[in-house]
Amino acid sequence: QSDVIETSKGPLKITPLYHGSVMLEFGGKIIHVDPWGQADYTGIQQADMVILSHSHADHMDPALLKTLRKEGSLLVAPPAVTDTLNGTVGDTDAISNGEKKTFLGVEIEAVPMYNIKFGSGPGKPFHHKGIGNGYILSFGTTRVYFSGDSECVPEMKELKDISVAFIAMNPPRTSPPAEAAVCVAAFHPKIAYPYHYRGQKTQDFADALKGTGIEVRQRKLEGEQ
Repeated sequence: QSDVIETSKGPLKITPLYHGSVMLEFGGKIIHVDPWGQADYTGIQQADMVILSHSHADHMDPALLKTLRKEGSLLVAPPAVTDTLNGTVGDTDAISNGEKKTFLGVEIEAVPMYNIKFGSGPGKPFHHKGIGNGYILSFGTTRVYFSGDSECVPEMKELKDISVAFIAMNPPRTSPPAEAAVCVAAFHPKIAYPYHYRGQKTQDFADALKGTGIEVRQRKLEGEQ
């Protein structure tokens, strides 16, 4: 199911595909965020740009990248990902937490994506700060945020002027739906999509945001909601 958002620079088509994978169409270009081969990519357009959040297998799928990319397509990722891929799927452009770069006319800001309390043991978070990126993509004045595998961290609460937010919610890797809702209420995007929820009840997230003025768009991305 696709949605079209009108931006100051033309329509932005948003298609959540599966788990943490989303396709964007803007200005005649195709952008894939965290594509994963568990989705059915039959008939899906090849990428002019691929954006990866981190190196876990459900976000960085080298086999799919080889077929989803085409000649001249860009791959934007944190340095840890570019080091891991090491040119095996073509050239990559590195971007680190706190950096802003522009590709294909889209400003991309990398924001921290990490765990505070979830991990395999003390001092062993599932996602270390600085290794992966969340992203803000700017389409004119429309700012679209992808949390990646992040808990409700201070940097997320402090986001400003977000039009659309994709928020992960599958403990123990990321926040549960109720906690994710607290974070979203703090930075108050206009529209919020639950994604990367692995069987969690996204209705719990929607219920927690009732009355806030935030529009929650639930999509069946994996299993039952």
